Amino acid sequence: MKDTRPPFRALEDLDPFLLFQTIPTPSFILDRRALRTDGEILKEVQEKSGCRILLAQKAFSNYDLYPLLSEYLAGTEASGLYEARLGKEEMGEKEVHVFSGAYREEEFAELLSYADHIVFNSIHQLEKFGPIAKKKGKSVGLRINPEFSTQIGHDIYNPCAAGSRLGVTYDNFVQGMKEKDFSLLDGLHFHTLCQQNSDDLEKTFAVVEAKFGRYFSSLRWINFGGGHHITREDYDRERLIRLVKRVRKQYGLEVYLEPGEAVVLNAGYLLTKVLDTFDNGTTHIAILDTSAACHMPDVLEMPYRPPLYGADFETNSYPIRLGSQTCLSGDVIGDYRFAKPLQEGDKLLFGDMALYTTCKTNTFNGMPLPSIYVLNEDRSIDKIASFGYADFKVRLGRKKEEMKK
Repeated sequence: MKDTRPPFRALEDLDPFLLFQTIPTPSFILDRRALRTDGEILKEVQEKSGCRILLAQKAFSNYDLYPLLSEYLAGTEASGLYEARLGKEEMGEKEVHVFSGAYREEEFAELLSYADHIVFNSIHQLEKFGPIAKKKGKSVGLRINPEFSTQIGHDIYNPCAAGSRLGVTYDNFVQGMKEKDFSLLDGLHFHTLCQQNSDDLEKTFAVVEAKFGRYFSSLRWINFGGGHHITREDYDRERLIRLVKRVRKQYGLEVYLEPGEAVVLNAGYLLTKVLDTFDNGTTHIAILDTSAACHMPDVLEMPYRPPLYGADFETNSYPIRLGSQTCLSGDVIGDYRFAKPLQEGDKLLFGDMALYTTCKTNTFNGMPLPSIYVLNEDRSIDKIASFGYADFKVRLGRKKEEMKK
């Protein structure tokens, strides 16, 4: 399994198990100090390049931290009505951008009350809803598919894979756009990257520019989408800055980026406990009170192996496979090596758990949802959410008034 994310980032010189000793398992812990580190990097990129960076809420929606993030970001990106409302309510007087594969007619009026930018996925939706959005003073965009990808594998996250449902191809754009459609259009949006560096963006933009560049003069902005690992240590930020500055100067366009992971990279942890260990004849196994399927689904969807405090993959003596309580046979977090055998009651700490975790959790098999804590900058800890039986039941029936936690 390829590891596509950074190794475990140490908590300065602190022993995390002493720091988190009073926190029950499983729990997510969001690190305000690490969020500021990411935020400072993103702020510097914006100041040097002139771009505007948005939080892609699909990756991180813990709104208790939005006031902190608002110090560094231009606003939020939403994938629909609920995220748009969340960004409007919780990020203060910041921009709200929305892209959806398709918009529902019965929701569109409410959506416009929250959104500043609306991006459409097809020419038909642009023609249907674009005039309404323009009358309400919204900035209107269209997502394009450059049919060029620098990704290797991970087709589930590749918007340019064959048969993609996302974005208008060049041929459809040329053949389908009418003069009235161009009069609606303020910007173009493309999103092709996933955990990638700025050289891949540069290659992608060269294709976008070659295909769609002749239309730039009539636009106000261009959105480079997400997938930019800007806060990763080896990310070439100077290359990104050069590209943004060139686009702004050459075409007079406002440039937006909407990363999710980069905003919260290495800014969260998942604390879990060993419930049982055994040997099935070929593999040493530990069963944890957390689940890849329920609490960190990207581990299975990507797939990837999350960083784990105190473990490695090669040099330690004791190999063990970490799995969950659920009945899904593939609910396995990964194979690790430890300095000594794990025992029932041992606590483990996964890193890089702020992104695509708390916003994607589910209760398959009746698995409890982890509590959510915030690690403050003075290293004090606050609980911001806890869950119980009611949270499992409320989505499945109508007897809310009968539920007890």
